[in-house]
Amino acid sequence: MSKVETLLKQREFRTFLFLILLFVIAGIVNMDFLSLGNIQNVLKSSLLYIVLAIGMTFVLLTGNIDISVGGVLGLSAAVSGIILRDGASIILAIFIAILIGILIGLINGLGVTILKISSFIMTLGMLGILRVIQVIYTDGKWIENLPLAFKQLSQLNIFGINMLAIIVIVAVMVIQLYLSKGNKGRYFAAIGDNEDGAILLGIPVKRYKTYAFIISSVCASIAGLIFASQIGFISTTAGLGIEMTVIAATVLGGVSLIGGLGSVVGASIGAIIMTSIISALVYMKVPAFWNDAISGSLLIIIVVTDAFLARKSSKQAKRERLNARVIQKEV
Repeated sequence: MSKVETLLKQREFRTFLFLILLFVIAGIVNMDFLSLGNIQNVLKSSLLYIVLAIGMTFVLLTGNIDISVGGVLGLSAAVSGIILRDGASIILAIFIAILIGILIGLINGLGVTILKISSFIMTLGMLGILRVIQVIYTDGKWIENLPLAFKQLSQLNIFGINMLAIIVIVAVMVIQLYLSKGNKGRYFAAIGDNEDGAILLGIPVKRYKTYAFIISSVCASIAGLIFASQIGFISTTAGLGIEMTVIAATVLGGVSLIGGLGSVVGASIGAIIMTSIISALVYMKVPAFWNDAISGSLLIIIVVTDAFLARKSSKQAKRERLNARVIQKEV
């Protein structure tokens, strides 16, 4: 019984149960939602959000936030798309996209750590700048006629399993081990949990905060490549509003908005849930314009719940410290 209680206390497990419940409810309304083909489509569509959620997890763990991921996705997809359309190699397009992510992440990180700009303001401003750059670079036109070889990258299968899905799942497992078991991987959560304490322990806080923003932007650039490969074209609005969905997915998966708590496994499950909700609305014949309203409402509920749980956890920690002091005094 104690093992069951321990399992239920894990936020990732509760998030997984919510995912199962979502599928059951949607399946009751429309059994076609539970078809193998739809489940595969949901998982395939969620890969983009999982990659974005991985990057967002690093930033949130440090107690910051990255609003610019949608802009990074759009610009990276546009630049790499034009490069591919003009006949360059796929490797060069991937290299340029990742380079864009590193540069933008570095600017965000330095703005937050050196200039002391709020991460919300810094990345929100960067989002607006990137949107303008994308429109100017593409001349406000869609990018089409991408090479067939590039579009087929997201369709490759190994033993009937999508190769991209395998790569993403392996990446999630490796990153989870790094963040939970690696000494330096735990720096990110330590910074978000107690920044002053992390400084006293000798952790290079500014450097790892910057790393977090770079990782987030690189993940957004990779997501841009996935987007271009899956969709086959890049519109001027590519990635528009996706940051809200990613933040909601990440927090839904158990990553705290105040930092110091969360995992990429939970964030990945949250990404699948958000994708499943969009798919479920289609099968339940809910008008598409409700998507943003439902995502926004869910984000508010998640944030309020997260704040409540954080306050409760803080009170519990203070109570335990007080009890420990009383016991020591009595001894």
